[in-house]
Amino acid sequence: MRVLYIHQFFATRESPLGLIRSYEFARRWVEQGHEVTMVTTASRLPSEYSERMTIDGVIDGIKIRSIRVPYSNHMGTARRILSFATFMFGATWLAVTSGKQDVVLATSTPLTVGIPGYLASRLKRVPFVFEVRDLWPEAAIQMGAISRNGLVGRLGRITERFLCRSARAVVALSPGMVEGVVSAGTPADRVRMIPNSSDLDLFTLGPKDSAMVRRYELAEKFVVGYAGAIGPSNDLEQNVPQAARTLLDRGRDDVVFLIAGDGKSLSKLEALTAGLPNVRLVGTLSKSEVPRITRTADILLVLFADKPILTTNSPNKFFDGLATGKPMIVNSDGWTRALVEQYDAGAYFPATDGVALADVIERLADNPDELARMGANARALAEAQFSRDVLAAKVLCVLEEAQAADTN
Repeated sequence: MRVLYIHQFFATRESPLGLIRSYEFARRWVEQGHEVTMVTTASRLPSEYSERMTIDGVIDGIKIRSIRVPYSNHMGTARRILSFATFMFGATWLAVTSGKQDVVLATSTPLTVGIPGYLASRLKRVPFVFEVRDLWPEAAIQMGAISRNGLVGRLGRITERFLCRSARAVVALSPGMVEGVVSAGTPADRVRMIPNSSDLDLFTLGPKDSAMVRRYELAEKFVVGYAGAIGPSNDLEQNVPQAARTLLDRGRDDVVFLIAGDGKSLSKLEALTAGLPNVRLVGTLSKSEVPRITRTADILLVLFADKPILTTNSPNKFFDGLATGKPMIVNSDGWTRALVEQYDAGAYFPATDGVALADVIERLADNPDELARMGANARALAEAQFSRDVLAAKVLCVLEEAQAADTN
């Protein structure tokens, strides 16, 4: 099968903390004999892809068609929208000129990636499958980036309904996203829930990274790890400084926060943690380096701002942490809370309550048996339900079913 895959932020294991679902799925499909053409930007690809406006290449058997479109997590709303629009027009050209295809898969975010996907499917007369990674524009509205009744918000809702209803199938990454897609008017029988997944070969059980322990003076410390975006939706600046100060006030100098990542809120987090001896900010790591953090940590944080829409998330860092066999500490009262509590694979604390976070950390630091049990349960959950191989096969099955339905 020939798959045209459109993902604006396609990244590999060597990209700085990119979302690599598309890469991991695509390379598996190529290994199985399928042909995958990825339409993307150069922003998270090797530097040679930025040398010209458009470049074709191959990465691990995946055909790459890239366009140079600037993007950064530090951009304001207007510049982000311009980046999304630029990619939408450029990707449409790259998609429709990509040769013969059997199915088109477009994955958000942003929502606008669905437009070139839909147009390419119509012009090539092949089925269109749309993957929803975030409920946009609702997420942007609740985060205050756009107005609910403004032009962008209204156009976003219209585009969301149009793309979901036009797709032969919709893949949603969490139960909450399924509900959102169905409530927007998509027939429930066309929606499949296939969440983010655990890289069981990349994120493995193992000892702490000795070089990281030496560099950040972590010997005999209880390490609270975080690796991911540091932006307004993650709200680290609300939780981590308060928890760190609370632990210091309690005399718990044996606990250290080890945080890797970048984003719009990093400078604020740096200012709020300046002078705190129990917070280490390590900068941005490539995906292949993130296991150094997850193995070194004793527990791992998955944090989000206190917004209802964010409870529907299916965060990569959560599934990476499960694979490493570490208890997951979540503050989102949604699907991830249900998972850690049902499978005894971590703990929940209320969003924005740094004192409650300190309480959870202190409890687990003082109970090694509970810590070990939760860690073992986390790895077992990753293996049983969220294997990357299994979920890649499920998405491929959706594509094959869409193709089969189109030829009948």
